[in-house]
Amino acid sequence: MVKLPRPQAPERFRAVFPDLADWLEAPWTGPPPFLTGQVFRLEETIRDDHYVVRAELPGLDPENDIEVTVDGRILTIRAERRQQDDEPCHSEFRYGSLARQVRLPAKVDAADVTAKYGKGVLEISVPAREVNPEGTRIPIVNADATPEQPPDQAG
Repeated sequence: MVKLPRPQAPERFRAVFPDLADWLEAPWTGPPPFLTGQVFRLEETIRDDHYVVRAELPGLDPENDIEVTVDGRILTIRAERRQQDDEPCHSEFRYGSLARQVRLPAKVDAADVTAKYGKGVLEISVPAREVNPEGTRIPIVNADATPEQPPDQAG
């Protein structure tokens, strides 16, 4: 039996979509890297009156490669994985900038947020306070109700 060569993507297509072309031409090994390569997995939970976000970020230096910021109700996690070896080799690691945003359940003070990194997992803890709804309730007047008639004045 003769094996036919696998068709190759045109160079123009490969130049614009290199990851897609590689994935289409390779045997199927999972979801395409362009869908999963630039994100990381998160876990959100409530534990001991704290809203806890855990991010899977293995092999990073928390002081140089990871940044956590809070702006209002938005928690942002940024990470960068740099390639350390310039020699040609086979690698399935993803390099580059990674970022995720999480909407927090209530506005928090950034000074109350804590983060720790261990065994490849970043854990961010935010105090979960009971929040009163903001604003004031405005009474609504029913315009369809008949106004009260003044008493008849007999004269």
